Amino acid sequence: MKDTVRLKKTIGYTLGTLAASTAMAQSVSVTNAPPPQWVSSAALGVTLTRGNSDTTTVSANAVTEKKWLKNDLTFGVDGLYGTQKLPGASSSSEVADQLHGYGQYNRSLTDQFYGYFRVDGLHDGIADIQYRLTLSPGAGYYFVKEKNTDVSVEVGPSWIDEKLGASTYLNYAALRVAQKIHQTISDRSRFWETLEWLPEVDNLNNYIINLEIGFEADITKNKKLSLRTTLDDTYNNVPAAGRLKNDLKLITGIAYKF
Repeated sequence: MKDTVRLKKTIGYTLGTLAASTAMAQSVSVTNAPPPQWVSSAALGVTLTRGNSDTTTVSANAVTEKKWLKNDLTFGVDGLYGTQKLPGASSSSEVADQLHGYGQYNRSLTDQFYGYFRVDGLHDGIADIQYRLTLSPGAGYYFVKEKNTDVSVEVGPSWIDEKLGASTYLNYAALRVAQKIHQTISDRSRFWETLEWLPEVDNLNNYIINLEIGFEADITKNKKLSLRTTLDDTYNNVPAAGRLKNDLKLITGIAYKF
């Protein structure tokens, strides 16, 4: 009987020691885990033509992202500026004048659901958009969330405030429906696609569609430099006076990761 009691005590002590050691190991592992870092990249593209017309177009893009625990914070800015001088002209005229910036914060609620808040700012001199500010809270869901592939949708309300032309000020509530795909093609190449629809709540005929399709391939062994190509399309069903509804841009540049 005494041997049985002694055996039970020994087993209990051993299990308790193992549990304490496991908890300590996990605590040390978490403590020693490297802190989350910002992952950033910047891209630059230049196009020149000389001859019957002199054109210069410069595009730039920068993105930074930080992920930790259940949080994901992303900031980005991109711009495009171009001029053209025709034969016999005394000066150049602008053919591109765009600046866009955004920030988005995601908070994971489950493995697939997350809440988000997004801010977008846009200036497009050629489309006569002096400024457009868009605030968008909402919820997202991952249909696919794997190491090399993720597919998600986002839905929520938006508030848009903009100035078109010299004196047209608009602000209205809108719905935001977005879809995103990120695909790792290989160890050295990636593909992504985003589609966003922003209809005014009180006037569904007034809506904006933003589409981006991108491809990137590393061109150096350390994967710091890459060739990046993006197709951006913006459709504004109610544009500024005298402007077309659709703007399409195909941009290729060299990107650097840091």
